[in-house]
Amino acid sequence: MAARLLTGVRRLSTSAPAKHGFAPSMKIFRDVPPLRGYRRHLLRESRSVGLVPTMGALHEGHLSLVRQAAHENTDVFVSIYVNPTQFGVSEDFGSYPKTWDADLKKLEVVDRELASTGGAGRISAVFTPTTTVMYPTLPPTSEVDGKGSFVIITPLGEMLEGASRPVFFRGVATVCMKLFNIVTPERVYFGQKDVQQTVLIRRMVKDFHLDTEVRIGPTKREEDGLALSSRNIYLGTRRRAVATILSQSLLRAEEQFKKGKRSRADILWPANDLALQTAMHQEELPPSQRARFEVDYISLADPDTLEEVDAVDERKGAVLSGAIKMQPLEDPQHGEDRGIGGGETAVRLIDNIILHPTTT
Repeated sequence: MAARLLTGVRRLSTSAPAKHGFAPSMKIFRDVPPLRGYRRHLLRESRSVGLVPTMGALHEGHLSLVRQAAHENTDVFVSIYVNPTQFGVSEDFGSYPKTWDADLKKLEVVDRELASTGGAGRISAVFTPTTTVMYPTLPPTSEVDGKGSFVIITPLGEMLEGASRPVFFRGVATVCMKLFNIVTPERVYFGQKDVQQTVLIRRMVKDFHLDTEVRIGPTKREEDGLALSSRNIYLGTRRRAVATILSQSLLRAEEQFKKGKRSRADILWPANDLALQTAMHQEELPPSQRARFEVDYISLADPDTLEEVDAVDERKGAVLSGAIKMQPLEDPQHGEDRGIGGGETAVRLIDNIILHPTTT
């Protein structure tokens, strides 16, 4: 793949002849003014933009959002930016996977697929700014009391993930506000796996009167139920086999709801019990075989506020969610698949299931 720089825009081209009339249409933007100029051009042409914000390391969950955006808009913008302000000072910002070349290839494959359908929108722009572009005044900070221009959504940003990662949602809200202001998309697309993020972004859009529609795509999973995540590449074979405990535990709770249980205790006890029994079993194994993990939370919450509920309101439903931390690999064996980073990085995994209303 070759690229040509033109007034702040890189246009993708291929050395091989285009097949079946396909020509890559993605323009790569590194700075804001060229992107805004292109956006104004699309507005004059009465074309609509769907924005898919990502931190790269793209997987099928991201690509499904791109396809959804293409179905609902004439043009798709994908942002790829690993945002430092949503990582705490002791978190994995430095080791977060950065797979730029692979990401572009995946986007080009999807764009080719979209072109072949004839009626779908196309991927028009990839926005991959530097941190200086995104934070032009002060260097970004991960300190809880750090200085800077931030968007803070409370109390949503302080519970569940926010309780364990106190700067996370400050960083998410801030970078999303920046992206929405830069791109001015008609629609923005997020995955259901990050349920707290979706609720927080909807709240931000409503409270700040942002002129965009928040669209949510379903969680994409592996065949065994593990939710797709960019962090899964850290797991390796041993931890990957145990990581499904989170989705399995949530499914146990969902089964209780489907059986007619509505109280918190009745719904959550099978999930907590399965997680506890699995953790105890891992502790009993020798270090060369086990994959230890900690449960941060298993939650049953109101779908609008994410406050914990004692019973599910059948008119509103509820959100089952959870988070676990897979601990660093112990006593790795010769030739063992340890995942990216050699198994030395703890891996935080999140997941959720929506309990839909049963009455109106």
